[in-house]
Amino acid sequence: MREGASQMDQRKRKGIPIGHEDFKRIINEDCYFVDKTLLIEELLESKAQTTLLTRPRRFGKTLNLSMLRRFFEDERTQRGERIDNSGLFNGLAISRCGEDVLRHQGQYPVISLSLKSAKQPNYDMAHGCLIDAVIKEFQRHAYVLEMEMPQRSRESLERILLGKGKPEEYATALAFLSECLAKYHGKNVIILIDEYDVPLENAYFEDFYDQMIKFVRSLLESALKTNPYLEWGIITGCLWISRESIFTGLNNLEIHSVISAYYSDKFGFTEEEAKELLAYYGLSAKYGELKDWYDGYWFGKAEIYNPWSILNYVKQAIADAEAFPRLYWSNTSSNSIVREMVENADAETRAELEILIDGGVIEKPVHEEITYGDIHTAKDNLWNFLFFTGYLKAGKQRQEGEEIYLQLSIPNREIKSVYRNSIMNWFDHKIQTLDRSLLIKALEEGDCRSAEAFLSKQLMDTISCFDYAENYYHGFLAGLLKNTGDYQILSNRESGTGRPDLLLKTRYIRNGKVMILELKVADRFQNMERCCQQVLEQIEERKYEAAVREEGYEDIRKYGICFFKKECLMMEQRER
Repeated sequence: MREGASQMDQRKRKGIPIGHEDFKRIINEDCYFVDKTLLIEELLESKAQTTLLTRPRRFGKTLNLSMLRRFFEDERTQRGERIDNSGLFNGLAISRCGEDVLRHQGQYPVISLSLKSAKQPNYDMAHGCLIDAVIKEFQRHAYVLEMEMPQRSRESLERILLGKGKPEEYATALAFLSECLAKYHGKNVIILIDEYDVPLENAYFEDFYDQMIKFVRSLLESALKTNPYLEWGIITGCLWISRESIFTGLNNLEIHSVISAYYSDKFGFTEEEAKELLAYYGLSAKYGELKDWYDGYWFGKAEIYNPWSILNYVKQAIADAEAFPRLYWSNTSSNSIVREMVENADAETRAELEILIDGGVIEKPVHEEITYGDIHTAKDNLWNFLFFTGYLKAGKQRQEGEEIYLQLSIPNREIKSVYRNSIMNWFDHKIQTLDRSLLIKALEEGDCRSAEAFLSKQLMDTISCFDYAENYYHGFLAGLLKNTGDYQILSNRESGTGRPDLLLKTRYIRNGKVMILELKVADRFQNMERCCQQVLEQIEERKYEAAVREEGYEDIRKYGICFFKKECLMMEQRER
């Protein structure tokens, strides 16, 4: 709680709708709402019959579709009674847009279907969840049974409502429901499809991609390709998946990804919206920290903040103004592709990852259309996937021939942590299968050349995630030496008049061995030898061996290790 604000003041403020994706509930429960209703006006002005809007996960796609449904839908109870949602928009920006826009309010039947429930471990479960979602949308519109219709249509409708539909009925269910609704209302239907690519992404990683794409293609084509009862449709997802022909024949499909100037400020929070949110809760002083952790995206020409992370951050800060920023968005989104990239990275990709983690930029051609099956067949596909799913941001762009090139970088500290955690987890897994006996043997025998060759090889095969600072090398070496046979590793423990970086010693003292390892990073390759000498002098001056000799160890080796990028030099302190 901010200084000077009473608990009563805090309770009077609007609640923060963490996880709420229903526009109506957010308004009715007086939760804080960042007004994106001008999306309605922009969609009407576009005149597109079907629009695909791609944005990263948790950037407001579901909430925006819920808002569209509540604005446009002539909503009915299952008995056919009208539900008036017009009051939900009082005082919002759309209410001031004039008759050309407001005459569309509450005038259309709407089919609203989310495919996100299909994130399941096998095809049967994923397909079953999609069928359940279709059934629930039919049940929401069960009032259409009141009208006259052919017996065959009534029987098909009843089967679907009861969950007993035939496979072909579910594959074309949205087209059939469109027809029923259009005839009941006397107006064509608006179709809203949310997270259309979730079933495909999940199926790709769970290895039933070919099965899932056939069903999703049938479901969407029947609704959006040759549907005479379609007024217009909106599809949302993270990616434009075109080569699998999901949208074959949709010549009027209008696609707006994060590089499009259209709808650029309608998903995520703008800088002004982020500042207004902080000010409302008395947290304006937290702006710098919030920007550092959760800003950094560019959609079209608009600077965008991660809305999910900001809402969680603000809610935490209301309770504790000293609370540290956390990783919110990365814990809701699939990081599988980052893990795959790290695990399969070749030397070039590892070098590019290090540039990114060091705060640099890489330049890649941008391809808005993505194919899951081709992610690993071309490196450009992988970088594009990371960009469009929110793990990279766009900077300057240029055109060369028919190709558009983007400068890509990591958006903020939260996403940098995703890369670092993925790299560290990969390294931990890698060393579990690595034969480190050669390194231990070299240290036991004072074979500096073999030890430094081993370390240099591992440095070449790994990825620096701490800008080649000393703590990176410390963690790297500690990781290699942990759980190595009879030895235990101690890090920065008190010894003598200082702390050695790493101390490796046997668990037994009689006939036991100790290796003292002191690390340093050289500023230039040419200074590595002098750097090692300085480290060895430090070991002697600070009497790092004193404590282990007092314990009873006699076989003690002392090593100075100097690093410069991927290079390693090791020297042993000989007894005088």
